[in-house]
Order: sequence, then C-alpha cells, then structure tokens
Amino acid sequence: MKVAMLSYHTCPLATLGGKDTGGMNVYVRDLSHQLGAEGIHVDVFTRSQDEHVPHVLHELGFGNRVVHIPAGPESPLPKEKLATFLKQFVSGVVEFASQKGCNYDIIHSHYWMSGIAALDLRKIWKVPIVHMFHTLGKMKQRVARSDEEVEGEYRIAGEIRILKEADRVVAATPAELAQLQWLYQADVSKIQIIPPGVDLSRFYPIPMDEAKEYIGIPPCNRMLLFVGRIEPLKGLDVLLKAIAIMRENGQWDQNPFCLAVIGGNEDGDLSFQGSEQERLSAMRKEFGLTDLVAFLGKKSQDTLPYYYSAAEMVVVPSHYESFGMVALEAMACGTPVVASNVGGLAYLVQDGLTGFTVPVDDPQVLAARISKLLSDAELRAKMGKQAAEFAKGFGWNIIAKKIIALYCSVLAANGAMS
Repeated sequence: MKVAMLSYHTCPLATLGGKDTGGMNVYVRDLSHQLGAEGIHVDVFTRSQDEHVPHVLHELGFGNRVVHIPAGPESPLPKEKLATFLKQFVSGVVEFASQKGCNYDIIHSHYWMSGIAALDLRKIWKVPIVHMFHTLGKMKQRVARSDEEVEGEYRIAGEIRILKEADRVVAATPAELAQLQWLYQADVSKIQIIPPGVDLSRFYPIPMDEAKEYIGIPPCNRMLLFVGRIEPLKGLDVLLKAIAIMRENGQWDQNPFCLAVIGGNEDGDLSFQGSEQERLSAMRKEFGLTDLVAFLGKKSQDTLPYYYSAAEMVVVPSHYESFGMVALEAMACGTPVVASNVGGLAYLVQDGLTGFTVPVDDPQVLAARISKLLSDAELRAKMGKQAAEFAKGFGWNIIAKKIIALYCSVLAANGAMS
C-alpha cells in the first residue's frame, strides 16, 4: 500500500513551538514513521518554506519521504495567504508523482487546506481520501478572544465541503465527533474515532534527578512546565494569574517553584514584539513573576522528555484542544497533568487519577489544584505512575494498526484493495 500524506501548511519535521508547529506536526511525522515500520510506503507532501532545504528528505525511516513542494514564495506565509497557492501545490504533487512513477492507493490529508488539495488530487488519481481536521474553524470561532483569532468563513466553507466529499474522516476523540455532528451536521457514519499516538520509545519516565541534571537545574529546585504555541487559545495568561494568586496567598512560600515555558521565543529575543508573547511578558512583570517564569523558546522533541520528567507537573490551561498531545507526552513520561476540562483534554486527563481537570479560564481553581499537587508528594508519585500506565494504551504501534485497518476498509469499499 502507498499513501500520499498531505500536510500542506506545516512541515512535520519543523521545530516545535512555533506559530504553526505543534501536535499535528508530531502526529504526521510519527504516524508516517510507524506506517513505514508496518511495511506501508508514505510520501508526506508539504509546501516548501525554505529554498535552502532539499525538496526531498528521507527522515521518516523505512524509505518514507518528506517532499517539499514549491507553491508560492519558499518562505513562511500567513494562513490566509496560503490557500491561494493550493492549485500550485496540487500541480507540484502530481508532477512529483509522475516523475517518480508513484501510484498512490489512498490520500490521507491533515488540516482543512490539505483536505481541499486532496479533493483536487482525487479527481486526477481516482483514489479515496481519509481526512483529519486536527482543529475546527467553528470551534475556534466559539472560543476566540480577539478579532484576530476569529477564523474566516472561507475556512468554514472548506471544512463543510471536505466533510461532504471525503471518503472517511478521523476524529481524535468522542468530543470532536460531537463537535462535527452538532456544529457541522456531519454524516457520522463516515467518521471514525482514532486517537493520536505517542512515541513510547522517546517519551518514558526518566528519573527526576537525571532529567534535572540534563536540563541544568539543581535537584532541589521545583519546576512547573508549560509546552505549546504562544497564542491566546493556549491559556498561558490563566496560568500566570494562577501563579500570582498562589504567591499572594502564601501557597508559593510553602512550596516554592518556577515555571518553564517551552514554545515561542527565548527571553531576551525581541523578535516577538507586538505579539502574544510580549503581552504575556508584560503580565509577568505586572504580577511580579519575573523571577519565577522563564520563556525557554522552542525545544526539540529529543529534549522534551527530560523537561517532562524534571517537572512536578505539566499544566495545559487551554481554551480549546482537539486532542492534547502535550498532555499525552507528559503522562507517558510519568508526570501528572493539570489541564482545562475541554475537548480532548477532558478525554485524556483522568481527573483524580492521572492529574486534575479544571474549569476553563478559572485561575482560582487552577491555583488550588496546582497547590494540592505540589504539597502532596505521595499523590504526585501515584498519579505519575497511573499516567504512564494509561499512556501505554496510546503507543503508535497500537494506533497505526487502527489507521491501517481504516485504510483497508476504505479501499475495500472503493473496490481498490492493494
């Protein structure tokens, strides 16, 4: 079986923590790698964003490739401009396949723009489409906190078209299935729930003292951890408010800690001026937290397990998460998670067992739950063990087999088993 994997707007090999890099990048990269281990050839097609990067990279293992297709300027572009180069992207994919003599059995597209490209490719290749949205425009509209965050109607129209025309849609959780059903009136018979996976060979519990030594913090220092893009939907401002509450009411004095923020830019880098990170930096100063909160910038996936394992807990205060890959990675490392009770996080984090869930945008409750975990070493250890055990059910070897079974059922329904 040969799969054309489409990740138009972001490359699965990109460094995480940037504006458009996160869980979807990890998903596409790790799924493609595991499919290769299962004997399935995958070419991941993405728009070229750097003319100095080779257009074909063998970085997924097992002969699977990432193919950078020139479509518009070979540089990062705002998402609203990216859609204008989809036709050029499709032409480039078709040309590559023709030159290499590749005949794909199925298209697996990610995010709505890739889904639109997949519909055009299906007309040419006559093969079925499996699509995964990762985030939904209507959900982002519902939780947008500023005009800049409101998704355009062109995206909603694209998502509706994909839901009607794709052969099958993968939802990450029952919550996403419900959102597709009620917000988009989607045909649920073509939607299958398959959660993302986690690379258990990379994310596993590392002794805390060894993890702290690796990242360079003293064994006696205690760290909370936030990992994610620096954007309003991630709720980092809520976490800063919670820490300010803890300091004001004396909880911090009883259990001192620092907060490490992975994502965005490092402290001292002024390139984020005018951005959400600048707003958060101003909040940090206003709340008197400059000595407690450090922006560490982007980190590689190979470094993340050390940070997860060195942390007392990982905090995910998002207003919207379709799944919550950070929470799953942290749990795989045996670290309890305190997360908003929204979307995929409500499905992933088992309240009272693998961590705590809290109401969205409620710094008072968030502060109370963080304080409870910090003050109870036995509870942290218990939750950490339960979290690591729970995460084992999401190993990519398990999840990829479910994806393969889905591919086979779609091909069988189209009379094109390979």
